[in-house]
Amino acid sequence: MSDTRPAVNPTVLLLCLAIVYVVWGSTYLGIRIGLEGIPPLLLSAVRNLSAGAILLAWLRWRGAPWPTLRQWRNGVIIGFMMMSVGNGFVCVAEQSVPSGIAALVVASGPIFAILFGWLFGTRPRVIEWIGVGLGFTGVALLNLDLRAAANPVGVIIVVIAAASWSFATILQRRLDMPVGTSAAVQMLGGGLCLIPMAAFHGEHWPAQIPTQSWLALLYLIVFGSIITYSAFVYVITHSRPALATSYAYVNPVVAVGLGAVFAGEQVSLPLVLGMLVILAGVALIVLGQRKPAGNK
Repeated sequence: MSDTRPAVNPTVLLLCLAIVYVVWGSTYLGIRIGLEGIPPLLLSAVRNLSAGAILLAWLRWRGAPWPTLRQWRNGVIIGFMMMSVGNGFVCVAEQSVPSGIAALVVASGPIFAILFGWLFGTRPRVIEWIGVGLGFTGVALLNLDLRAAANPVGVIIVVIAAASWSFATILQRRLDMPVGTSAAVQMLGGGLCLIPMAAFHGEHWPAQIPTQSWLALLYLIVFGSIITYSAFVYVITHSRPALATSYAYVNPVVAVGLGAVFAGEQVSLPLVLGMLVILAGVALIVLGQRKPAGNK
């Protein structure tokens, strides 16, 4: 079967890939800075509502169809799992867990995707099972880090966030989702769900917010959500899946490095070992999902 991907501009592809690598990896540090003045669930709510509204308006201006009521419902369901739980819980966890550790636990998402795919009838290969085992071993190694061991609840919250994001990734393939505006609808739906969650959590919008938190929120909205998502869409449209999913290896490394340089987060031996083992597991899972060369 011939390759039907659109013609690719190598320079644009490399630029978009670099954006996905660096910016998504940097959002964990951005969240940490935002939390200095904004409560976690409200931080995620404003980020997703703003980015979703801007992205939906832009896509509609470019001619994307308005979602049906059924597609809105499905988009909100997926948005709740990916944005409200997936992103919101990471923000909550980063109040007690270093941004680098949070990024590494989130990197275990493909491991949960394999397990949830199995429940939906996709039987994992042996190499994928090995990847799952390595992934959970890596998370266990992270808990040897004194900072993670001192905040086990925070680590558990990130694990729940990663699992929720992965389950939504599997589920949305089986739902009638909005055409062309799916991400915008998910962000809007997830942001709306975060408002009552923040109220239940006892959060209130602060009377005064430091400048660095405002700048971090703006960065998360413009770069972390709108620009990087658009870059990611270009990558998955114009490259092979192995390259498109390679950000899962790079984002945690970027997050750990930025956390160490700009936030003074210690890079311990358990952190390094856990990172290597988790990324090795993710790599095996990606390799296991490749089709044999003779399968067209």
